[in-house]
Amino acid sequence: MSQHILAIDQGTTSSRALVFDSQGRQCGLGQQEFEQHFPANGWVEHDPEEIWRTTVSSCRQAVESAGIEFSHIACIGITNQRETTVVWDRRSGEAVHPAIVWQDRRTGEYCDQLKQRGLEETIQAKTGLLLDPYFSASKLRWILENVSGARERALAGDLAFGTIDSYLLWRLTGGKSHCTDATNASRTMLFNIDTQSWDSELLQTFDIPEAVLPEVKDCAAEFGSSDPDLFGSAIPVTGMIGDQQAAAFGQGCFENGMAKSTYGTGCFLLLNTGQQRVDSKNRLLTTVAYRLDGATSYAIEGSIFMAGATMQWLRDGLRLIEQAADSEALANAVSDELAVYLVPAFTGLGAPYWDPDARGAIYGMTRDTGVAEVVTAGLLSVCYQTKDLVEAIAGDGATLSTLRVDGGMVANNYVLQKLADLLACEVHRPMVTETTALGAAYVAGLQAGVFGSLESIAQHWQLERAFSPTRDDAWRQARYQGWCDAVARTRTR
Repeated sequence: MSQHILAIDQGTTSSRALVFDSQGRQCGLGQQEFEQHFPANGWVEHDPEEIWRTTVSSCRQAVESAGIEFSHIACIGITNQRETTVVWDRRSGEAVHPAIVWQDRRTGEYCDQLKQRGLEETIQAKTGLLLDPYFSASKLRWILENVSGARERALAGDLAFGTIDSYLLWRLTGGKSHCTDATNASRTMLFNIDTQSWDSELLQTFDIPEAVLPEVKDCAAEFGSSDPDLFGSAIPVTGMIGDQQAAAFGQGCFENGMAKSTYGTGCFLLLNTGQQRVDSKNRLLTTVAYRLDGATSYAIEGSIFMAGATMQWLRDGLRLIEQAADSEALANAVSDELAVYLVPAFTGLGAPYWDPDARGAIYGMTRDTGVAEVVTAGLLSVCYQTKDLVEAIAGDGATLSTLRVDGGMVANNYVLQKLADLLACEVHRPMVTETTALGAAYVAGLQAGVFGSLESIAQHWQLERAFSPTRDDAWRQARYQGWCDAVARTRTR
């Protein structure tokens, strides 16, 4: 039997696919960026068909670059940008509206109305989430309310809803499987994380017909098989998991208290709390870390909307750099006492502020502020936002001694050193930084028998480099106070 796994990593700015072997080693890669659509202020959309096309193309690239055939793939795992919402026709597979991306803020006013009705506490108790446009429920309701005939078709059972994992599974299986996993379901704001089921009261609150919802399964499960016409053979899909949970899984964060932070389009810090749900008192989220064999493990999560996306804006929007990698050399030439702060609230502020109406700003500029200072402020904004999350976690009684990091930005040594300096803890970069895709491969491989246990998976993790703090508390406090002042001037609530 083949021991190769195809991991689909469908992200916010690109679709990627990677091939891994039974030792967790990367053998092949395919990647394609796709267009971002901004039809109105605070709106962010994707074309589902473009997501599908780039995903299939990336899969073919990955298998070709691995030097194998699709017939040598034992199973497929899917990980995805979470919360992004798609509604499609069950017969044709055609989406009724562009995908509404997790960053989209169009439902902010509606969420405020629910808060004014006193519903946030009930919603948080059931879902572990704060009432915010970030999550899928209000996006789904918007589509049903604003697309002509959509609600009637949904009530008649003609439409299907899903986050990107569900949509890709539907297309992969030729419309045979309409499923999701517990991690993605836990991000919809319609899923009760205690009962592990869709919640009828929440469906009524958001006016969502149950007929549109996918079946919820464990992360490692039988999700169906790919249509043979796609890749020449039917390949079982045996794993699905949201991207941030996948990164934690790929980092081997299986024990209570282990934490990882992923630096992709956004930044997401997850702290494993085991099979005990822990509710944050500091506006962090309680979410499903993974569910295996019916047993749920939970996590506390801090979600930041702009990390790599800030550098993309500096590159493509302001054209201050030609490529993201150029930022490291610029930052190394800037004083360590830099007092310029970029608050990247382009789509609002995430945890722990949850201010959807805040907008981006730069503070502290003087006549000698130039390209290097602005770019460095963009890099440091990622570190400061992580510090916000760690401070909130500390307020909930948890202390981080080490933080495992992954994602595209962790290739930047300047960022990781400043993280260690600001957090006053060890920052560990693994040998394999493609941990999101690796996590999807691990959960799929567990179900397919490629991997025997969580313990055997954890043994594959290897440290590439540790970053230790080099600055004192006085420096740390002065820099962070400047950031807190900048955020306070940016917030609207």
